[in-house]
Amino acid sequence: MNLTFRALILWLGCPVLSFAQFTSLEDVLLRVEKNYQSIQKKEINIQASKERLKLQKTYYLPEVSVMAQQSFGTINAQNGPMYNMGGSGITSTSMPLAEQNWNAAFGSLYLANINWSVYTFGKLKTKENIEIADTELQKADLKQEIFQQQIKAAAAYFNLLVSQRLENVQLENHKRSEVIYSIAQVRANSGLIPEVDASLAKAEMSSAQTAVLNANDHVLEYNKKLSDLLAENFTDYQLDHYFSKNTPTLLQENLSLNNHPTTLFIAQKINKSKQQETYLNKTGLPSLSLFGTFQGRGSGFGWNYVQDNSAYSPSYLKGIGVDRMNYIVGLNLSWNLTDFYRNTSKVNEQKLVTKALDFDYQQLQQELYNQQNLSEQKYKNAVTKIAESKVQLQAATDAFHQQKALYENGLTTIVDFTQALYLLNRAEINYEIAQNNSWQAIVLIAASKGDISMITKAITH
Repeated sequence: MNLTFRALILWLGCPVLSFAQFTSLEDVLLRVEKNYQSIQKKEINIQASKERLKLQKTYYLPEVSVMAQQSFGTINAQNGPMYNMGGSGITSTSMPLAEQNWNAAFGSLYLANINWSVYTFGKLKTKENIEIADTELQKADLKQEIFQQQIKAAAAYFNLLVSQRLENVQLENHKRSEVIYSIAQVRANSGLIPEVDASLAKAEMSSAQTAVLNANDHVLEYNKKLSDLLAENFTDYQLDHYFSKNTPTLLQENLSLNNHPTTLFIAQKINKSKQQETYLNKTGLPSLSLFGTFQGRGSGFGWNYVQDNSAYSPSYLKGIGVDRMNYIVGLNLSWNLTDFYRNTSKVNEQKLVTKALDFDYQQLQQELYNQQNLSEQKYKNAVTKIAESKVQLQAATDAFHQQKALYENGLTTIVDFTQALYLLNRAEINYEIAQNNSWQAIVLIAASKGDISMITKAITH
């Protein structure tokens, strides 16, 4: 019955295994760059900053406006002051008449206006430089985000890999505990050992099964984490077990901290802040603009309407024609002297912002330098631990086989046998963790140096 049940479980598990997705580390690094939502958001931010730059460049062009207006109404006017509060009033062009009348005719206004800021003493150019700096800042932010997510994905990849390896270790340990229980049960049934030995062996088998379930919980958690980073549905990832059998090859590369993605991001923030300083210095300067207006007007009221109130025509065609035309051209120089005084505080504020960013830059470089030294030492320790764990694993394996042979021949106790089982299980766990830590150390080195390719360069196959 037990064998039948296991066969059923294996058969049901086959479809799951067949649809499990094999995923290489290189594939993960590529997919996280394309799929992760925050990366896609920052790509959109770059597009938005480019549109703002396009908009800023349009301010070099003159402002051209045209208008055509046709209206119908009366033109009664009166001497006296008036004030329009909060809304548009009626503008009626005529001399005051002796009394109110309701004569109405059509009128028209056609207008073309040009206003061109021909010289702004650098305000437009510095404003454009701010938008250029913002675009570069968004690009640096994207590169930083891609790098950070790739580092997280690589760490999650190795965490999932070691959890899968530890699950396999616990499965093998469970199989060995089943062997112990089988031997103990046979010997107890034959009366060669006490029944309590079989009970102890059964308890050890149950404990091993619990360890398998606990290991599987960690596999599920890291599967979920990797799925989140890849912006995919929960998947049973099958990873490359090359990393569990081979030690990374660390290539010594002298990389400048100035080229680290996070350092470049803060550098671009400093650059943008300096561009804003320059712009604020320019805003207090005058502006020189060229303007020109051409206007045509038409009216159904005659030129002598004040003397002769019958000198008007309600004809639409009479009112929309052009009877009078005017133009005006000129230069306008404007300078807000108060703004020149106010901008001093704004410039000083922006300089302090730049100074604060410079402190962030220096602090980051110090932290990255320390992180490089720490990660390199961790790598050396991890390699040493692998060598030590191999020694422990070989000794524990030999001890287990020896205790198994002795127990089968009744020359040792169940306690010594299970102790050997425990030591072998612990040695296998230590080996898997040591092997994985060597690759995790490479991830730390890549994170501190700002070069994600160091991880893939450490692969020798």
